[in-house]
Amino acid sequence: MAGANVQDINCKTLINKVDYARFPFKWSMNPYRGCRHACTYCYARSTHEFWGMDTGKDFDTRVFAKVNAPEVLRRELRRPGWRGEAIAIGTASDPYEPAEAEYKITRRLLKVLLDFQNPVTITTKGVLVRRDADILAELSQVADVHVNFSISTVSEKVWRIMEPGTPRPEARLEAMQYLVESGVSAGVNMAPILPGISDDEASIQYVAEAAYNHKARYLGANVLVLKPGAREWFMNLLKEAYPNLVPAYNRLFVNSNTYAPQLYTKSVMETVERVRRQWFLRERGEVQAKMSTKGQLRLQLEFAA
Repeated sequence: MAGANVQDINCKTLINKVDYARFPFKWSMNPYRGCRHACTYCYARSTHEFWGMDTGKDFDTRVFAKVNAPEVLRRELRRPGWRGEAIAIGTASDPYEPAEAEYKITRRLLKVLLDFQNPVTITTKGVLVRRDADILAELSQVADVHVNFSISTVSEKVWRIMEPGTPRPEARLEAMQYLVESGVSAGVNMAPILPGISDDEASIQYVAEAAYNHKARYLGANVLVLKPGAREWFMNLLKEAYPNLVPAYNRLFVNSNTYAPQLYTKSVMETVERVRRQWFLRERGEVQAKMSTKGQLRLQLEFAA
């Protein structure tokens, strides 16, 4: 977004342990803090509050680049206790947000992971990831690599309102296809699915069809999460763009609940599952399990040799 300020910072640590059952990963790292993609619903907005900044405009326009992150990662991967487990990149800030074009921190992190043959999962709405297809393809030969493209909708209207700083969904799909054709496991994460906006079967069908047509290796999905900090920012926008939906959201996320009711979420995910099967797309976990089995077999063969 225009007018953003990017500040260099040094980090003491980089790899974070994630002790949260709802998250499908145990370790994460983020090369940036804040994100100019400015997604209105971003659950990571509260991270700025910890540093005395607001979760709205500050999160969108005050970005911090961890310039020493690759050196810190190399040091942490050398620790005797590190077991080479998969690391998720892009859990609190998009690793391919606009600052990456200049700083190249994510690319340097991937080079370190390649040196250690360490598995990685990347989640992004960025298309700059195409630049790193060479490293990702090389790393894929020795470790599990997955790139999740977050695409909640292919509707241009919804995209412009909800994700004003991101590349178009079509551009993300093209980047995903480029990676797949380059030998990298990449797929679509339909997230977040927005109640009353993108949770109907037709909207889900459109995303699944686009994923299939662009050679997605898998399709995943998540329903909107409204964490404190993100909730206030998102609800203010909802009042402007979809005022008729405000009462429904207040009922779904009553008493400031972070998650929608289980019955609602179950219903939406059942629709996703039905549509996913119609388009012959696998779940992300199925692909990751197969890749992990291949990786274990490779290690056994190398040891036997």
